[in-house]
Amino acid sequence: MIEEGKAGPRKDDLRGFEIIRGYLSSLDNSPGVYRMLGEQGDVLYVGKARNLRKRVSNYAKMTGHTARIGRMISATKTMMFLTTRTETEALLLEQNLIKQLKPKYNVLLRDDKSFPSIAVTRSHDFPMVRKHRGKKAKNDTYFGPFASAGSVNRTLNQLQKIFLIRNCTDSMFSTRTRPCLQYQIARCSAPCVGHISKEDYEQSVSDAEDFLKGKTNAIQEKLASEMAQASSEMEFERAAGLRDRIRALTQVQTSHSQGINPNTVSEADVIALHQSSGQACVQVFFIRANQSWGNRAYFPNTGIGAEAPEILEAFIGQFYSTKTPAKQILLSNEVENQDLVQQLLTDKLERKVEVLIPQRGEKFELVENALRNAKESLARRMAESAVQSKLLAGLSDAFDLDGPPKRIEVYDNSHIQGAHAVGAMIVAGAEGFEKSSYRKFNIKGTEITPGDDFGMMKEVLNRRFKRLIKEDPNRETEFWPDLLLIDGGAGQISAVDEILKELGVQDVPYIGVAKGEDRDKGKEEFYRPNRRPFALKRNDPVLYFIQRLRDEAHRFAIGTHRQKRAKALTATPLDEVPGVGATRKRALLAHFGSAKAVSRAALQDLRAVEGISDALAGSIYDFFHDKG
Repeated sequence: MIEEGKAGPRKDDLRGFEIIRGYLSSLDNSPGVYRMLGEQGDVLYVGKARNLRKRVSNYAKMTGHTARIGRMISATKTMMFLTTRTETEALLLEQNLIKQLKPKYNVLLRDDKSFPSIAVTRSHDFPMVRKHRGKKAKNDTYFGPFASAGSVNRTLNQLQKIFLIRNCTDSMFSTRTRPCLQYQIARCSAPCVGHISKEDYEQSVSDAEDFLKGKTNAIQEKLASEMAQASSEMEFERAAGLRDRIRALTQVQTSHSQGINPNTVSEADVIALHQSSGQACVQVFFIRANQSWGNRAYFPNTGIGAEAPEILEAFIGQFYSTKTPAKQILLSNEVENQDLVQQLLTDKLERKVEVLIPQRGEKFELVENALRNAKESLARRMAESAVQSKLLAGLSDAFDLDGPPKRIEVYDNSHIQGAHAVGAMIVAGAEGFEKSSYRKFNIKGTEITPGDDFGMMKEVLNRRFKRLIKEDPNRETEFWPDLLLIDGGAGQISAVDEILKELGVQDVPYIGVAKGEDRDKGKEEFYRPNRRPFALKRNDPVLYFIQRLRDEAHRFAIGTHRQKRAKALTATPLDEVPGVGATRKRALLAHFGSAKAVSRAALQDLRAVEGISDALAGSIYDFFHDKG
């Protein structure tokens, strides 16, 4: 008898069970990872097992499977296996393979951006407090993660008001002869020109670190004592400055008290999962130093119907593959293989991590708050998706497409009289803009006339589709577009038509979007190959949708062009010297003042620069003096 909600095998599905059963004789009881592959060799599912033989034997049974697992078994044509030394290694390898292969039936975390933190740099006598992403330096001190760059910027702003810590670069610090504007507006104590001693500045930095650790009451008492002393000594200007710093600190404490800042939880990541209609939202809150440092919502792919324990295990494994966990992980639901997950996070942090599902108290309240946010975020997401689906259906009707496009690619170019030319591609689909799929193209063609928009568009499309054909010739992934929108009219469409025909791509529709009369929004004309241009009604929602797509492509193209132009403006001959990277370049410029001065420097002067070895000094000297 088949259990309710379970799927028994159909007669034509038995082949999958037989294929899986055939592997049992070659498997032992080792931990490891297995892959289930489909007809075309595509990976359907990646799983891990404490005992490979026992785990695979479960798939060989004809009953007791969910509908999702039943479909997966039926589609399986072959399997691959890899044993590991430990169960934790199997879990880690499984999550890495899922992120790499993106199997259809696995839970996949699609947004895996890093989080910013605050760094206190210790490489200088007067440390700087700044926003940081990426690899951490050995001697610096870090506080985080923060959920967004905005929350970091707000905290840095508070630190400058209260502790007067510098935010200038080391090279700028070394060249100052008088205080900058930050000093004038009471945001810095001007250590660059000696307005504060090294000892007093170090104390300010230490207080700032205590502030980031949540020790605000002690800091306030200290500032109040200093203000009283300054008043008694009739140093009223200094007392007024201390008063302003106390006010800023009080404002911070007041805003914190209105937020979710626990008394008994000093450090934790709070993770809550909510599911509805086959979709899921995971909310993550970061608690550090008894303060909430923000939250972020994630919408993982649920692998066509995975249940909560599997979703949470996959999310945690993939989320922390590039991030440092807190010492406590508070969850809203049970998680599969909780002991393995806990061991994986402990190995990552190099100290014990507790994975808890609180049932009462302040920890429970934190989880309930995160769960409420997850429900609200998923409701908003589903409402936005419904609107997006209507717009995609309307786009299909307006342009006679075969169906609503799942992936729209929008292309635009940007340059100034041909200089610093770039091409840009943005992507949109059922879930809105897919910013992780955006791509930029530095125009490389030497035969392209500066300012030739048609030639630039040909190069961009040629590079994009050549790579796509090479990486996915059978169109098995979601990276093939269903529609191309091109910023431009008949000329651009002709260029696109030529390239796609050369590459043999004849089933991807493309439309040119050109500004109409007076270049006003609402008068856009649309161009398709071998058809007359036409326009949509000014109040048509589809028109507004296309305008948003075109504007986003234009914004991305302009931003990419500005970055390229700014980089060119700061380029120096030092960039071409072998062995001179960013750090040594900064050292040379700080020492000599300009690249021109470096090029004229004597060999012994180059050797005097910190970080420049005798051999490198010789290479730099030869680079500038042996041109003939």
